[in-house]
Amino acid sequence: MDIDHFQIMPNHIHGIIMIVGAGPCACPNNKQSNRGNKLCDFNKGQPHTHIGHPQGGAPTLSLSDVVHRFKTMTTKRYCDGVKTNKWPPFDARLWQRNYYEHVIRDETDLNRIREYIINNPANWVKDEYYSG
Repeated sequence: MDIDHFQIMPNHIHGIIMIVGAGPCACPNNKQSNRGNKLCDFNKGQPHTHIGHPQGGAPTLSLSDVVHRFKTMTTKRYCDGVKTNKWPPFDARLWQRNYYEHVIRDETDLNRIREYIINNPANWVKDEYYSG
């Protein structure tokens, strides 16, 4: 797994998670190998769907597994900070239940999303939850 661009906002996070090492089925519309598949070529033919050893061995993790582990780990660490460092407690949940995902299909899509992430802080004042 690689983290590409990311941005921490006051009430959410944007990021690109690149998951490498999955088998051919990870790339949509690919019935054979990833070689020559235009949907995967922008990242040297590596599909982005599961984490783990492509020939078996170590268990693989799906994107939902990665997000779940991230949310669990950060919630635990924040709770520890509330207890030991007197951080302000949070009501109910620290994270919303779901997350938004988008499969990046090509380099143009990747660059468009990177630009959106980079420019997101400038758009924070337009957010419905902004309180300046």
